[in-house]
Amino acid sequence: MAKRDYYEILGVGKSTPKDEIKKAYRKIAVKYHPDKNPDNPEAEEKFKEAAEAYEVLSDDQKRQQYDRFGHEGMRGAGGFGGGGGMSMDDIFSQFGDVFGGHNPFESFFGGGGSTRRSSGRRGSNLRIKIKLNLDEIAHGAEKKIKVNRLVVADGVTYKNCQTCGGTGQMRKVVNTMLGQMVSASTCHTCNGSGKIIDKRPHGVDNSGLMQKEELIDIKIPGGVEEGMQLSMSGKGNYGPNGGPPGDLLILVEEKPDELLKREGNNIVYDLYLNFVDAVLGTSVEIPTIDGKVKIKIEPGTQSGRILRLRGKGINDINGYGSGDQLIHVNIWTPKQVSKEEKTTLERLRESPNFTPKPGRNERSFFDRMKEFF
Repeated sequence: MAKRDYYEILGVGKSTPKDEIKKAYRKIAVKYHPDKNPDNPEAEEKFKEAAEAYEVLSDDQKRQQYDRFGHEGMRGAGGFGGGGGMSMDDIFSQFGDVFGGHNPFESFFGGGGSTRRSSGRRGSNLRIKIKLNLDEIAHGAEKKIKVNRLVVADGVTYKNCQTCGGTGQMRKVVNTMLGQMVSASTCHTCNGSGKIIDKRPHGVDNSGLMQKEELIDIKIPGGVEEGMQLSMSGKGNYGPNGGPPGDLLILVEEKPDELLKREGNNIVYDLYLNFVDAVLGTSVEIPTIDGKVKIKIEPGTQSGRILRLRGKGINDINGYGSGDQLIHVNIWTPKQVSKEEKTTLERLRESPNFTPKPGRNERSFFDRMKEFF
């Protein structure tokens, strides 16, 4: 089943600022919250759907990628929008700040809401750069990279937080004209986990985390481009006190190729011919992203002509077909010639066939370019 547009889900437009997007998400989340709609699978799905949309549109980089490539651009982007697993605990842990740091139903309805609480604050994202050659960009690649990340350490013992009594929440009862109102906020000592570290081994920080080098497999889809950012869900730093991990953000850099140049999804190759081959015609072998191919050069080929190999470019990352390979023909002029060659050239210069006549059966450069644009 096709996914709905994220802007449509939240009822906002593409120019809507982040604070308004947050308000729109909060309104929908309150409407379909599982505490307000118990045993209602349809409401739960709408609640998760809104969380997925907000997770993307509240992040500037993911929003830019979504605006440019749609849902296809979120494949491998990590998080909910990137196809990662999503649970209610994930949503409350990641987006608890949308409700002011506590369950909204406890304050709205006097404490009758859910007892869910976060197991800890979400960890920070990690950012790396990865350089790809043209072959890897065109066909995709699998890479193994070493990443230093914060992970949950072994040998750490915990005890209940004394500030909140192990609940992870700080409750406050206020007497009003309408009766008692109960509000709750995340415990500042344990960050909502209800636990604090009792004992920890050497090298472990106050959050129960330690640095560890890990080898991570990265799958790069074909069609990525310079400046595009991919994301791997859960491969960033773990959060303090058992919080879920952040994401690994991967910035793509393109290595220039010696022979081929990328222009969008097209591949450009500069072909240099000597003028004899251009006059008489020939067959030449040229490189493409799929290996070498032989092409025919028609007699009388002019310098500046552009030949096209359809479908020999890069596959579009969104599945909208492939680009082409454009071959720019250049006539190579030697700087030095032998005495015999010079004599031959002098005789040719006197031939009427070697005298340029503007407009004679030739199209202008601009006319030739019209067929490509």
